[in-house]
Amino acid sequence: MHRSFARRRLLTATAALGGAALLGSTAHAAEQRRPTQFPLPDGFQPEGITIGAAPFAYFGSLANGDIYRASLNTGRGGIISKGLGAQHPTVGLKIGRDGRLFLAGGVSGELRTVDARSGEIEKVYAVGGTFVNDVILTPDAAWFTDSYQARLYRLALGRHGEPEAVTTVPLSGDWEQGPDFTANGIERTPDGRALLVVNTVAGGGGLMRVDPRTGAATAVDLGASQLPNGDGLLLLGRTLYAVQQQQNLIDVFRLNASGTKGTAIARITDPRFRIPTTVAAWDDRLYLPNARFDTEPTPDTEYDVVAVDRL
Repeated sequence: MHRSFARRRLLTATAALGGAALLGSTAHAAEQRRPTQFPLPDGFQPEGITIGAAPFAYFGSLANGDIYRASLNTGRGGIISKGLGAQHPTVGLKIGRDGRLFLAGGVSGELRTVDARSGEIEKVYAVGGTFVNDVILTPDAAWFTDSYQARLYRLALGRHGEPEAVTTVPLSGDWEQGPDFTANGIERTPDGRALLVVNTVAGGGGLMRVDPRTGAATAVDLGASQLPNGDGLLLLGRTLYAVQQQQNLIDVFRLNASGTKGTAIARITDPRFRIPTTVAAWDDRLYLPNARFDTEPTPDTEYDVVAVDRL
């Protein structure tokens, strides 16, 4: 009886281990099947991307402000929120933990919030911006860049992440405002105490560290590296990914905690890049929409998303 009981325990344990191995193998296989390239709707004109706590990516349309959601597991998706038309594009966007999307409205001079579950546009803030470009979320605010004016827009967030009032924060210090397109992507410093903003003019193009209380900007020391076409930024730990759209590449930097200094550690290129603009991460991959700014957009122009390995 003892031997029989021991044998039953062995068989049960073996079956359990086999089941766990099977589940692990299935999960790994699903990960391996995840597409590394998938289409967006023809004529969509993508620019921004954001990925939340689930394997779904959200994209904004420059054509009409629509929001498209795609499954990273299958590459399939659909429009979840209709935009306000051609004069109200969606450029950068971020999703909060509560499922709210924060949209930069480009030439409309707007900030918008959208419920990602229902697709409903919750609120439109007309801030009088000339080109509201990109957005990053901090615990108490959503911060937006304006590419043609030396200022940021701060949308305060309540205790539960609900949007409140908008204030304007003028940029000063080392900030150099060019006669044309200047500010672009925005991120937080690794220690969370300041903001990082792409400045395509100063020093041939680079990063500025901005004090969120005062707007005072200090040039980040990137050594000999420049970001003349710097666009979307993504910070993972102390690793900063900076998309350089016209060059079809991602420059990768290792930052110090305060974000005052960055060391170039890699450059990611891919033959599938067709002027990517922004970047978001899921698991061990980076996802980028191809904006194809070198192509005159039509309703039939094809657009897609590509995934590359993160460092």
